[in-house]
Amino acid sequence: MKKRNILLTFLAVAGMLTATSCKDYLDEMPDNRAELDSESKIISLLVSAYPETDYIFCTELGTDNVDDFGESNPYGDRFMEQIYNWQVITEADNEDPSRIWEGCYNAIAVANQALASIAEMEETSALKAAKGEALICRAYSHFILVNTFAQHYTKANAATDLGITYMEVPETELDPKYERNTVAEVYEKIEKDLKEGLPLISDEIYTVPKYHFNMKAAYAFATRFYLYYQRWQDAIDCATKALGSSPAGQLRDYAALDALPKDPFSKVCEQYVSANVKANYLLQTAYSQLGLVFTSYYTGSRYAHGAYLAQTETLMSRGPWGPFANKVYKFYPWASTGTNFDKTLVPRFPYLIEYTDPVAQTGYARTVYAAFTAEETLLARAEAYILLKEYDKALADLQTWVNNTINGPYTLTKEAIENWVASYEYYTPNAPTPKKKLNPEFTIEEGQQEAYLQFLLYARRYETLFTGLRWFDIKRYGIEIYRRTMQSGQPVTIGDMLKVRDNRCALQIPTDVISAGITPNPR
Repeated sequence: MKKRNILLTFLAVAGMLTATSCKDYLDEMPDNRAELDSESKIISLLVSAYPETDYIFCTELGTDNVDDFGESNPYGDRFMEQIYNWQVITEADNEDPSRIWEGCYNAIAVANQALASIAEMEETSALKAAKGEALICRAYSHFILVNTFAQHYTKANAATDLGITYMEVPETELDPKYERNTVAEVYEKIEKDLKEGLPLISDEIYTVPKYHFNMKAAYAFATRFYLYYQRWQDAIDCATKALGSSPAGQLRDYAALDALPKDPFSKVCEQYVSANVKANYLLQTAYSQLGLVFTSYYTGSRYAHGAYLAQTETLMSRGPWGPFANKVYKFYPWASTGTNFDKTLVPRFPYLIEYTDPVAQTGYARTVYAAFTAEETLLARAEAYILLKEYDKALADLQTWVNNTINGPYTLTKEAIENWVASYEYYTPNAPTPKKKLNPEFTIEEGQQEAYLQFLLYARRYETLFTGLRWFDIKRYGIEIYRRTMQSGQPVTIGDMLKVRDNRCALQIPTDVISAGITPNPR
């Protein structure tokens, strides 16, 4: 059996598309080597095949889930301002685009090294499962990258839109040159990795499956991928494999969450991301301030989801079941307003600290987040059913979601959805409503199909609030959004607008990557 030696300090940076020279690494003596020569070492290595950074902060602050509460609010910074206003981000932060880029390519490098090592070893059932995980991990990090740093996939434009570089082998050159694949090429390669990796996944090799691409998590990822790829039946098939025959039994117990104390949020947040919760298919950790910004702390409250937005569009707006009132939702939203503070939210992220100095109580902010959940997978399947005009099946999934979310009983019907949608005018920045004009590449029929999609997106917005996924829904459906400045709880200024396929829908790639010769996104 051949043994593959790797220098761990090199592995940590392999695959990063930057101008950094390899000289520093070559100057080091190769005395910190690990031999990837056993199942256990490969499986242990794959713990690092998941990004230690999150895309959520950058994508969530770019959505219509956030308002600007004005210059008099001191609880923001230049980094948040640049994200919120869709500017090229020049400020350094643990969650800036360069960290997303590096975190994903680091994870890809680990996956590629694992795959290369597995190829030189005798195949066992455990190594087959590890290969499956490595392939899914590689696909997932590329999926994050292409959807963050490129325009959304469309059949009309994907063959010419700039994507990202798809890395399929460990980096071995000292000064490699790269070209960006097109969005279409990246999606083709992701699908290839998924098709090869999914049949190999086995939960048996994990001690804590929820922190790995276990079977349910892998098929939930495939569901989201195929939904974005406009392959509706494939999305349905994958969602069904993740959800099983009884989706209702997979969903979160919102009543139990609501019974926990919300002041402080720690108990709620810890339970939300518990590995014991069936609804959590994949949990990930990150160096992140999500546990501060999207909970009850003042941090980040200049750019926040406030009461006005909640009452007109999201958590506290009128649904098909009627006006918002106490206990409409099983998990009641938390809301508070005061001087320089206006947040309405559902807590999802624990605030954790990785102490570097336990005595001084200083360290790095971290969090755990649910990257894939049963609720989002169920709504993805409902969306695919709607797009295939299989309305009875879509309605059944939506009813399952309603039963789990709303205090009932409440029967969701075609007439209830259509009447609810008809009761609203289309959103304008001066007269906001949950109903926004949809401008996707694919055709949406007026009447039933649009009504179902409007409600589906309303439900998705509730279910994915603060998770960054609304950004991708905005891109997928060509939803135009505005920037708004608030004062005394009301909008006083309507600012910039993000148009359909606006160049700013693709975050600019990091400056050091551009300096290395990679083509930047148009601006």
